[in-house]
Amino acid sequence: MVDVILGLQWGDEGKGKIVDYFAPRYDIIARFQGGPNAGHTLYVEGKKMVLHQIPSGIFHQNTINIIGNGVVLDPVTLKRECDSVAAFGIDVKKNLFISERTNLIVPTHRALDKASELQKGESKIGSTLKGIGPAYMDKTGRNALRVGDLLDKNFISQYIKLRLKHQKLLDNFHFIEDITAWEEEFFEALEFLRTLNIVNGEYFINNKISEGKKVLAEGAQGSMLDIDFGTFPFVTSSNTISAGVCNGLGVSPKQINEVLGVTKAYCTRVGGGPFPTELENATGEELRKVGSEFGATTGRPRRCGWIDLVALKYACMLNGVTQVVMTKADVLDGFEDLDVCTSYKINGKETQEIPFQMMRSQIEPIYKHFKGWNMDTTKITDAAVLPGNMSTYIDFINRYIGAPVKFVSNGPGREQIVCL
Repeated sequence: MVDVILGLQWGDEGKGKIVDYFAPRYDIIARFQGGPNAGHTLYVEGKKMVLHQIPSGIFHQNTINIIGNGVVLDPVTLKRECDSVAAFGIDVKKNLFISERTNLIVPTHRALDKASELQKGESKIGSTLKGIGPAYMDKTGRNALRVGDLLDKNFISQYIKLRLKHQKLLDNFHFIEDITAWEEEFFEALEFLRTLNIVNGEYFINNKISEGKKVLAEGAQGSMLDIDFGTFPFVTSSNTISAGVCNGLGVSPKQINEVLGVTKAYCTRVGGGPFPTELENATGEELRKVGSEFGATTGRPRRCGWIDLVALKYACMLNGVTQVVMTKADVLDGFEDLDVCTSYKINGKETQEIPFQMMRSQIEPIYKHFKGWNMDTTKITDAAVLPGNMSTYIDFINRYIGAPVKFVSNGPGREQIVCL
């Protein structure tokens, strides 16, 4: 049995805390897609910890954590992260497992990412420059190096062959930056990676399922960044929706049970791309300030706006969401008035559907107005004492998206979750 937790917006929904909250109920936490552009923020022993590659269940001593084949893995980032986790007394060599089919990010992937983004100029998509896109291109182009290749005596020759291919592309970009230091770090990190548990991932996880183990699949980024169904071309390079669990871990669709979708009580986006409800005014700045909306991976200020129910309902449909977790509801505590986008006006016509190409459409969001609750909700633990206006806000969202909000996060702490 596999349950799924994933983001329903443009990422940064607070999935890390939610996975950490649910982790004790599961035997295995598995990452099924994405790369080190993901930043899942946890608070452990009062200290902030951002995980980029390791699943968010790593701080639970008896939980197995798997990096699946759908992930692109940067060994340098992984080593740094393992060192940080070890500082909390966690033995990653005991409960971290990596599928041998997981694709590697090599230094020239990072160089290609940077060179490509620089060439795009004003048309750049806002890449995190971590090499994710080029790594997935090599995967679909059947050129990639995978974790299992590290155990092959011919690994170095395979690496050189890929590097030479990349160098020709970099020459076309006129990229002259010296990446020697990147390569030194990379090969040092590979030695560390070889000491971890490298497994035949699809057999490993299916054997655990057959033993009755409960699996929680953890998504990165958000549904609106899905390579097929997101706001193309301003998307990530993998399938971020629940369908990606099957090919990202090697499990069959019949194994998928609950799909928990995570959404903020408002909306944010990092980088370029369409964002119909974006607030480029004092209200948007207040959301950014109160919500500390700065990228966990990049530090970039996030664009902020009201919740977009057109996009949220679309994401729930694509994912087959059975339960919704609403995060950062407390950020709205001080707002007297709230707006909720219920439809788009495109070329004078109102619609509740996501258009094929948002960048080619002049989208005017149509809002429904709500009164705020104007009180501190961060200490509330019982749904019965939530402010009436907050319950009204949530009830409307429930009815619109057709999936029930079952949990409300009202602060960064593990204990700050209200079950509805």
